[in-house]
Amino acid sequence: MRYHFDFLAPFDYTSVIIKGVLVTIELIAIGGVLGIAVGIFAAWARTQGPLWLRPLVSAYVELIRNTPFLIQLFFIFFGLPGIGLHITEMQAASLAMVINLGAYSCEIIRAGIAAIARGQIEAGQSLAMTRMQIFRHVILPPALQKIWPALTSQVVIVMLGSAVCSQIAVEELAYAANFIQGRNFRSFESYLLSTVIYLILAIGLRQLLRLIGHWLFGRPATGSAA
Repeated sequence: MRYHFDFLAPFDYTSVIIKGVLVTIELIAIGGVLGIAVGIFAAWARTQGPLWLRPLVSAYVELIRNTPFLIQLFFIFFGLPGIGLHITEMQAASLAMVINLGAYSCEIIRAGIAAIARGQIEAGQSLAMTRMQIFRHVILPPALQKIWPALTSQVVIVMLGSAVCSQIAVEELAYAANFIQGRNFRSFESYLLSTVIYLILAIGLRQLLRLIGHWLFGRPATGSAA
């Protein structure tokens, strides 16, 4: 039996698609901003922080980087209620993305910090700057500039990984695609549309972060770190 394509069929559920896109954007906005903030703190803790904090942060980074994002998401959403911490699907998804991006961005930022010339740090010390002032004004800006392309790629990866959040009924784009194909039974068209939308979101996010990098550093960031 021949299959008759109908690429307009998914648009009968335009409101579902729009909601899925908006929820995906909300997830990456929360996960991206807070995840990078956590990554900066973790990178500071591992390079400049007190000795007692370093092994704790190292354990967090290794735990997150060596376990699947899906398991982390399930642990937060299904595991935490077991100890009395009840959160919504959206809160669980946002928290999982922040924690995941924080660990990966920590290592990326730490690589940028390691690339800072010792002379710059010594110059800050000669000006009687505190360790925190040196980190904030001397180390962090050039470190971020060096690793901005790699950090941008990691944020995009986390955005694409948000599709996993449909497994706990977060109504993002992958959930919308599943919902639509479950109603019209047109899996090809539904998932093709979601693929195209994810592609557009990824390209748009990459360009947005490139512009943010240009705004922060005065010119497009170059170089990369992993």
